[in-house]
Amino acid sequence: MNLKQIDFSKVLNDDQVYDHMMASYDQLGRDWIVHQWSWMNNVYLAFKDHYKYLIVISLVEKTLQFYDQMNIQHSFDHFYSKSNLFIEKFSITELCEKLLLPKETVRRKVLELEKLGVLKRIKKQIIIDRSVFSQVKPERQVKITSKYVYLVSSILNKDGIYSKKLDTKIIENVIRKNFSLCWRWFYRMQIPMIIGYHEVFGDVTTFHIWGTVVMNQAFNYKKVVSENNVHSLIPDYMTFNKGMVTDQEEGNSSGVSAMSLSDMTNIPRATVIRKCKYLMEQGYLKLNDKKQYVLTGYNIDKILPHQRKVFRNKAKFLRKTLNLLTIS
Repeated sequence: MNLKQIDFSKVLNDDQVYDHMMASYDQLGRDWIVHQWSWMNNVYLAFKDHYKYLIVISLVEKTLQFYDQMNIQHSFDHFYSKSNLFIEKFSITELCEKLLLPKETVRRKVLELEKLGVLKRIKKQIIIDRSVFSQVKPERQVKITSKYVYLVSSILNKDGIYSKKLDTKIIENVIRKNFSLCWRWFYRMQIPMIIGYHEVFGDVTTFHIWGTVVMNQAFNYKKVVSENNVHSLIPDYMTFNKGMVTDQEEGNSSGVSAMSLSDMTNIPRATVIRKCKYLMEQGYLKLNDKKQYVLTGYNIDKILPHQRKVFRNKAKFLRKTLNLLTIS
């Protein structure tokens, strides 16, 4: 058997990925926001309840962890070839500790998932019936994630720290071939992100609505930047985010209405209005002259430090994926 030699001089570390990613945020920021917003929409659409989906993927991640520990790998097609997924040694307490949610909340959501037919409990074992909800198979998310990995690889190519030339299709094929491994890495990036923002905003729905305002603002700011050709003036993470916020505060771009937020997220308009009122009371949002929601400068002091923790997990996911691509 021929063993492939690994050139460790070409292996990335977390700090390299993080530093270059943050230094090139003007080229990556909007695509990352779209990546996360698209995923959050899928999270909500599955059950019209973020927490139910969070419980399901936490159980799936547990199985992927077991596969990883036992050195078992499944491709995308093989992993989804069967409608049922068996989870060993299920416990409400374990889920509560992992998701930082009250036991009553987790128990209620699990019971609701059982009524929907998504979960079936047999003593300590639980079975996930994937045929019940369509959003379980992340066909589109694999493509979106592959595109973002490609963008990061291109930045690292230009910076001279990553030599392998990739394209989106190559990345997608490698992720699909090593799906059980790559998606465990993906969930280990995304689950702590949701838990963290739950703690910041009080619930995930509020974060989802806030994030949609952020996406709208990022698109408008990027458009202004492109039209004025000032790419060289906004090279990094802090400058991009400060510019995005101050651009709105100075009235240079449009916000987003409650109706539009509801249409974009599928969250009921009444819920959107209630959550936006809370976000305004807490200082995260304000209304512009057109009665549209925009970010305030408070976000720079309150949210950006937390985002850096999220981006550390993102750097780990990207580092592992890019190193896998290097040896594939």
